[in-house]
Amino acid sequence: MFGKKKTTSTIDQDQLELIEYAQKRIKQKKRLYIHFVIFLIGAVFLILANTILGIGKDFTIAGIDWFVYAILIWLFLFVYHFVNVFITNKFMGKDWEKQQLDKLVSQQQKRIEKLKEGFLKEEKKIAQSQAYNEAQKDTTEEKKNSIELTIIVAAGEDNAIGKDNDLIWHLKDDLKHFKKLTSGHHIIMGRKTFESFPKPLPNRTHIVITRQNNYKVPDGVIVVSNLEDALDAARNDNQPFIIGGGEIYKQSINLADKLELTRVHATFDGADTFFPDIDLNQWKEISRTTHDADEDHKYAFSFITYEKK
Repeated sequence: MFGKKKTTSTIDQDQLELIEYAQKRIKQKKRLYIHFVIFLIGAVFLILANTILGIGKDFTIAGIDWFVYAILIWLFLFVYHFVNVFITNKFMGKDWEKQQLDKLVSQQQKRIEKLKEGFLKEEKKIAQSQAYNEAQKDTTEEKKNSIELTIIVAAGEDNAIGKDNDLIWHLKDDLKHFKKLTSGHHIIMGRKTFESFPKPLPNRTHIVITRQNNYKVPDGVIVVSNLEDALDAARNDNQPFIIGGGEIYKQSINLADKLELTRVHATFDGADTFFPDIDLNQWKEISRTTHDADEDHKYAFSFITYEKK
């Protein structure tokens, strides 16, 4: 809007300058015409003064009567004004004034039409750009809405999930289950959870949340300072996973769309990290698979999937 306003003001100024210029030219030519008439009257007066009244008959310059010089000067001025006014500029009084103004108006209208064409092209580009941005925004929103943020966790009956930054149990099928679900996805975790790994897990993009400045990580690991930035970093993944620890689970449980819980059917003394209570008013169980304890699994456990109501 501001750009258009400024340009419109410029057009008005240009029109004013052209009209003022035309009026100035008209005044100049009128003065030339007046001068021509004055010189013509003056020349006639000189002729009459010399021939009829006899004024200056005895005055000569270089032996030539002054009257001859006067006639030559008059003739020169006559020819100059005749060419300048009647031939060069075609001065035609009121009709000429109208012709000049019409010509200027026509030129300015052509100029305005070109500017309008330019404005229309520019507005079209802006409209296309805005439409593109809106489409991108809609696509981004649609993509954002299609992301299924999932928490994956293994927790005891008392919601214990760890002790001294490590798991309390080792369940072979649970590790396979974790690998199957998270492979190919972004996994979001706190610093301590990341440091519990001997090395980054293969075929997954690690996003580590830490407040430490210049935290050193291997190539390919993304470091952010808060959960919001972590989710933004995982925006191109249709199912990023929150994998711990306890504080990150607390921050994300109300944001998550899905919960993959391995419920270990036991309680554990000495645990120092716990998963938040699952509010069944907000979460709906959609599947459950139970595994009994065996030689590879010290504790019975169940794979339970919840979806946000």
